[in-house]
Amino acid sequence: MDKWDRRFMELAGVIASWASCYKANRKIGAVIVKNKRIVTTGYNGAPAGIKTCVERGECLREKLGIPSGTRHELCYAVHAEQNAIIQAARLGSSIDGATLYCTHQPCVLCAKMIVNAGIKRVVYREGYPDDFSIQMLTEGGVTLERYEDGEN
Repeated sequence: MDKWDRRFMELAGVIASWASCYKANRKIGAVIVKNKRIVTTGYNGAPAGIKTCVERGECLREKLGIPSGTRHELCYAVHAEQNAIIQAARLGSSIDGATLYCTHQPCVLCAKMIVNAGIKRVVYREGYPDDFSIQMLTEGGVTLERYEDGEN
């Protein structure tokens, strides 16, 4: 990893702080980069016009006892990776061949979107209990790299 990876991972961490997830450990940030230029960013949060978990004062998944890595549809939030991809589409910005920097390993739902969006590399810091997402990214030709602090 080089200084650019470090810079974009640091930015993903800052963007994660904007997340409206009720649980502090589920604040996720993403940055999509092409040719060392930021194309879009995303963080996990409720869709526009929908009350966030913070505003509701609770995590729906926690309330329902849903284990991490399962039942992704039972959550108010749109994932950070999804929001970054959606933002690129709204802006008409190509992310084909781009790198996605994310604070956490993408789930399988995000992995499918990443493959179809043409993103070729994903750099993440924290793991996630979803081996199927790794399989999807690998089969889809996406390079997956875990970022370790302190490199270069």
